[in-house]
Amino acid sequence: MKKLYEKSELTFALVCIVTYCILQSLANPLNERIGIAYSASAVLCIIQAVVIFRFVQSNRLLERYGLCKTSIPSRQFLYYVPLLVLATRNLWYGAAVNFSMAGTVCYIICMLCVGFVEEVIFRGFLFKAIAKDNIRTAIILSSITFGLGHLLNFVNGSGMELAANLFQVVGAIAIGFLFVILFYRGGSLLPCIITHAAINTISAFANETGLTMERRMVSSLILIAIIVVYMVILTKTLPKK
Repeated sequence: MKKLYEKSELTFALVCIVTYCILQSLANPLNERIGIAYSASAVLCIIQAVVIFRFVQSNRLLERYGLCKTSIPSRQFLYYVPLLVLATRNLWYGAAVNFSMAGTVCYIICMLCVGFVEEVIFRGFLFKAIAKDNIRTAIILSSITFGLGHLLNFVNGSGMELAANLFQVVGAIAIGFLFVILFYRGGSLLPCIITHAAINTISAFANETGLTMERRMVSSLILIAIIVVYMVILTKTLPKK
């Protein structure tokens, strides 16, 4: 890993992303064979999270990739209240139990690790690699790549419907822009990791019964509105890097 990283940070980032996507796709048929939802996914995500963290830590890259506290007071982030609102998005239409006890535990473990892994490889590795040449391009590409990566959920056997997947992609792109601004201006990836993990984890209890296309659209519009307003405030108030 270190040799590839030293040779090309961008290639390293892309290899990490592709590897992550492949492993997540391979996990779905394994979950079915085991008979417990997200059991294999949880194991693979734990391994990926540990490997990535150990790589970053052993090479003294924690600060470069935002695995540190920000030096900016929380009041300049509006005390992260908009992030708390976003974290609850999957409960806007009520709560439900969607998995067995074992499946729920595996799902939560998997989603906690996904929040860490995806933030580090997309907002950390990919963004930083592209930002060496152009910050604006890095912000756009890392955000869009993150969102489009969710199209994998439609073809990897996860069972997600096309309409739900498309709304997920749009929301992920919007959140991607917000998170990369938070990281770029704040210097810390921790708020992004925590919020991402919370959004994913709470989705285990999302109530999708009777969730029509219109409701999905309204939710997406509210989500995007919150993100846009918050991004404008952050770009106007946080110091430029």
